[in-house]
Amino acid sequence: MVPDNTSQDKRSCSCEHRTTLFWCGAGKNVPVLHFRPDVCLYKNNDCSCSKMVTSGAGLTYKFVKTECRLLRQLLEGHGFREIHQNSNDFNIMWCGCHVKPYTLRGLTELQKVNHFPRSYEITRKDRLYKNYMRMRQSMGAKHFNFLPVTFVLPSEVNDFYSTFQRERGYWIAKPVASSRGRGISIISHPNQINLDEQIVVCKYISNPLLVDGFKFDLRIYVMVTSFDPLRIYVFNEGLARFSTVRYDGSPLNLGNIYMHLTNYSINKKNSGYVKCSDPDIEDYGNKWSMSALLRYLKNEGYDTASMMMRVEDLIIKTLLSAEIPIANACRMFLPHRENCFELFGFDVIFDEDQKPWLLEVNLSPSLACESPLDLKIKSNLLSQMLTLAGVVALDPYSKRDYGSRKKSANGYSMSVDGSNAAPLSNEDLRLVRQTKEEYVRKGAFFRIFPSEDSWDTYSQFLENKTHYNFMLHSQLYPNKFPFTHRSKEKGRPSSAVVTMNKFREMNQPTNINMTVVPGSVQEKYARYEKSLQPLGTVEDYPPEALLDAITPDFSVVDDTITDVTSRDDNSSADAS
Repeated sequence: MVPDNTSQDKRSCSCEHRTTLFWCGAGKNVPVLHFRPDVCLYKNNDCSCSKMVTSGAGLTYKFVKTECRLLRQLLEGHGFREIHQNSNDFNIMWCGCHVKPYTLRGLTELQKVNHFPRSYEITRKDRLYKNYMRMRQSMGAKHFNFLPVTFVLPSEVNDFYSTFQRERGYWIAKPVASSRGRGISIISHPNQINLDEQIVVCKYISNPLLVDGFKFDLRIYVMVTSFDPLRIYVFNEGLARFSTVRYDGSPLNLGNIYMHLTNYSINKKNSGYVKCSDPDIEDYGNKWSMSALLRYLKNEGYDTASMMMRVEDLIIKTLLSAEIPIANACRMFLPHRENCFELFGFDVIFDEDQKPWLLEVNLSPSLACESPLDLKIKSNLLSQMLTLAGVVALDPYSKRDYGSRKKSANGYSMSVDGSNAAPLSNEDLRLVRQTKEEYVRKGAFFRIFPSEDSWDTYSQFLENKTHYNFMLHSQLYPNKFPFTHRSKEKGRPSSAVVTMNKFREMNQPTNINMTVVPGSVQEKYARYEKSLQPLGTVEDYPPEALLDAITPDFSVVDDTITDVTSRDDNSSADAS
């Protein structure tokens, strides 16, 4: 049953009615939900405006090895109901762990899962380092220089000892697959390391950028909707987490974790932790919004746009380093391209030279809300993430016809003529359409790949140079790819031949011009100037979209925070 978007009752709640569907697809007949953050503020999910739209659609969800009350409240506020763990009749499956291959193979086209297969290639600290080092060795240290010197022990213990003799100083030891700061220690000598378990040891950033004498790091929310073609979005807001003791590099303070670590789970236990109870004050206490921190740094004379552009570069290269194993796993296990999406939590620290360093990538960034600021940011994050993911408001096992597409041998869709090599096959057109529809739904996310200059800048790092990555760039930015235009002159090869010949030529090793065109630089500066504004003060959706953004009133949220505060039980999640 297709939900009706015309008859809705506004009397059941006090919120102002908004259209809650995007109509997508080639025939504009596929209802995609627009999730609204304000439903998280209603107790007992009594905001009926959203439920009326999805009534009769049979929308369901289930949690696997995790609990997130904020997400539960958001889904049930939009008419979803929870199903049994053993049931496969779900629209959304939210997992706190990696999904088994047999589960992925059984997904229908309308089902969504919040993890890609093998995404641990960047979320496990040892795999992140191995993929990074492979790219560093093949592409050069000048391009991959955003991870501190790292060793995986005990396998690289001899290399670590040799490096320590040359570069004495502080090192930080972390378990390869833990979170929330558990098991982290700062050492000054190799004898302090326990070699009975696998750990990573990184060079300690001893000259961090400080705010009023305190260390901080940024939690940046990154969403990937596809690995082939690669599509990366960054949320316009994030969190800045501060230590609770002013930084002092003296050896006497080496054991003070409240000085050296910025993890929220650690610092909230310190008596010096300052909590802010006003959601409109974003620059007070030990947890700020990212935009508040950027405004502070800009007022102090820092070039925040340049700093964030370097962070963007770091994010893209990190995901490119794991693109091959994840994309191959997607082709092997996923029956449909749109089955998976993933929200990563990138933790980044700046040194006093404003250089960003990647600390880690979190598989399941915490969605717990222990302050009004948490609720304000994470309710918007979750609602806009699900909107961007494209949850179709239909029964997941409906027999609805979405077009005459066959399935290729690897499970991915292909054109009806059985060929996936044609530059503008049916599948190509579908991917372009989906990408453009996705862009309309992006809200407060902004897309960093593909972008106008991303092929010129990053194609040399694409180990998995598929037809789809090139095709998507050329179709979204045709002015950058003039050779893809169809020629009407006699005697000239067809556009298909020209395109594929040029594509093969660009697949060959070459020195790509790394200079970014001025227009792209100006666009990025404008983007990061926009990110200085508090969340919700700018229009989240373009005027041509079917609906408006909703910025809920977070002035009275104490009871709501109590209701949605949660603690994830799985070891791969973190707390921020």
